[in-house]
Amino acid sequence: MLREEQLSILKDISQSVAFADDRNGKVGELIADGYVTKDGDLFELTAKGITAVEEHAAALAASDVEPTSVSSDRST
Repeated sequence: MLREEQLSILKDISQSVAFADDRNGKVGELIADGYVTKDGDLFELTAKGITAVEEHAAALAASDVEPTSVSSDRST
């Protein structure tokens, strides 16, 4: 399971054509785990990284849509 910080990095990489920030070695962990590749000085998401970003976005969207259950049983 990815941490919020790792997902944030993946999102930043996916939105930037020239993402070149290593963020104190955190990108190295994502490379080792197969989420990111490095091409010269640039980082790119792998298929695994793209899937992680998409699944996280879908989970957030689903949690926004879920109705909250409100009880109408009130005693007076």
